[in-house]
Amino acid sequence: MTSIYIDGKKLDHGYPFDPSYGYSREDLLAIEAPPEPDGFAEFWQNRYQRARNQSPDPRLSDTGKRLGNWKVYDLSYQSTDSFTINGWALLPENSPIRRSFLIGHGYGGRDEPDPHLPFEDAALLFPCSRGISRSRAPGIPSDPNQHVIHQIDDPDRYIIGGCVDDIWVGVSAMLELFPETAGNANLLGISFSGGTNALAAPWEERIARMHSNVPTFGHHPLRMKLATVGSGSGVQQFEQRNPGAATRTLSFFDAASTAKYMKTATHLACARFDPAVAPPGQFAIYNALPESVRQLFTLTAGHHEYASQKEEDTSLLQELREFFTPTK
Repeated sequence: MTSIYIDGKKLDHGYPFDPSYGYSREDLLAIEAPPEPDGFAEFWQNRYQRARNQSPDPRLSDTGKRLGNWKVYDLSYQSTDSFTINGWALLPENSPIRRSFLIGHGYGGRDEPDPHLPFEDAALLFPCSRGISRSRAPGIPSDPNQHVIHQIDDPDRYIIGGCVDDIWVGVSAMLELFPETAGNANLLGISFSGGTNALAAPWEERIARMHSNVPTFGHHPLRMKLATVGSGSGVQQFEQRNPGAATRTLSFFDAASTAKYMKTATHLACARFDPAVAPPGQFAIYNALPESVRQLFTLTAGHHEYASQKEEDTSLLQELREFFTPTK
């Protein structure tokens, strides 16, 4: 067992590497995004327009279950490539709906909706990204280390692009189901979906605000060099077996490169210590955001339990309650 200190807080771990990677807070805040490839913005704009043309045909089915003050519904909609996305929706039992949230999941998937979020007047949609949990499908591996490299040799077919499509079409589904929330539709994501949200949101004009917690897919050139226990290790292993095969695709799917195009108010929670999503990649996304739209909450650690975690999570939820105050 090894111990390190982050801002005076002791963290014990058994990893064969330092999940802070030796970066100080000042070092992390100085990381710049990698250069983007030619045609980068056009690639994403064209992809977004394709997703906007997709008719989502959203369906809600009342399960008859309750979670606290929430009614639980099954959710489905049709994404690009004839892909059916499944998940859940929580609707308030005792409040009118004033806003809506599309809420993603980590690479471990999702087993149920999350009722603890402090948005009592909102429709909360919890879609599962293609190939994962309720949206599993033949031919798409659900294991994170295999999912993350599915068709990685082709930017147009890479699975992460499809998962970004699922967000855009999910926004269409959300606004079709709850048109009264137009102008107050939002994105929430963590880890895997924190990264896909960061890829999706810069091109998505219908979103009021976005939050990503320990977002992945930031600064791939750095991520390929830093030891990790997360899905990034799957990409590293693929690159070792197939040198250069993923490089071009990854340059188009770098959340630190998309960040500079962000126009939406963005709140990031970035960790100083994280064995699964290296902190330099997280902070690279934050640093690339225009100063006028960005807000940072610094976590001691991500993907790792620690003594002050509950206290920090409580503070983060309070900050998100204020950040997502309805705009109308």
